[in-house]
Amino acid sequence: MLGILSVTGVAFVLIVLGYVAVRLSVLSELDMSALGRFVISFALPALIFRAMAERDLGEIFDIGYLAAYLAGSLWVFAAGYWWSRQMSRLTPIESTFQGMGMCCANSGFIGYPILLMALPKVASTALTLALIVENLFLIPLMLVMAERAERATERGRKIARQIAAKLLRNPIIGAIMVGLFVSLFQLEVPPVIAKSVDLLALSSTAIALVVIGGTLPKLSLQAPHPRVVPVVVGKLILHPLAVGLGLVVTTVAGFSVVDPQLADAAIIIAAMPTMGIYPILAQRYGQQQGAALAMLVMTVLSFFSISLVLHLLVGNSVG
Repeated sequence: MLGILSVTGVAFVLIVLGYVAVRLSVLSELDMSALGRFVISFALPALIFRAMAERDLGEIFDIGYLAAYLAGSLWVFAAGYWWSRQMSRLTPIESTFQGMGMCCANSGFIGYPILLMALPKVASTALTLALIVENLFLIPLMLVMAERAERATERGRKIARQIAAKLLRNPIIGAIMVGLFVSLFQLEVPPVIAKSVDLLALSSTAIALVVIGGTLPKLSLQAPHPRVVPVVVGKLILHPLAVGLGLVVTTVAGFSVVDPQLADAAIIIAAMPTMGIYPILAQRYGQQQGAALAMLVMTVLSFFSISLVLHLLVGNSVG
């Protein structure tokens, strides 16, 4: 268990460092915003490009992983949306962001650093596959639903085109596409570019964790608590369970994940708190208070939930 705590402890020490740095004005919220943009625009895309360019397509696109992670995430989103609409009587927009908070993991800022310490062999592959599901399927679906609910009189195709245009400008999507092209045609990356990409990729781990901590002081605690509890429970408990169930189903269907460590990594990523941009996306639709509080609560509680998941899955190999 001490080995597990050494993994989660390192990650959360850096998160606390970011929090303290902002609280003591060593770094400002603007500094954290700039560092966050650096990670999203350069470090994570470099990491994803490297992970894809260095591997064959068959190794990158593990059908069992993609299917299990997507199916588990969609099931949790659907359950969260149904609960919010039928039991809590929330609006379609509110229900959409309740569901989003339950199924979109912080795979890049928290998941990858923890995997890098717990399962370094599969960390970059697991991150790439999770980001493919999130950026190509989950986020577009939920943004379309939110836009559709807000602009009910507009045609769905117009809304979909607008969102697609925004996603195509996303650096992570660009890294996926370029990395896919390099892998598909087995192109040789020039050494000067490869080394530059490596340095950028290595910079993501510590900076991402510090940025998460640095964003916490500005999060509001004024949101209604009853709406937050289902999101926190759904994300930290239901999402990893659903992805684990998805892995069982895909295995029975004959599409098991090739590497058992990669299967464990899928569950570990699903156990992460919600993605860092969750409150930012929710702000566009007036849902930022609930999203911010849910992110704050689950980030704090995830120290214990992630430690438990790591203990159950890889406890004997971490130390």
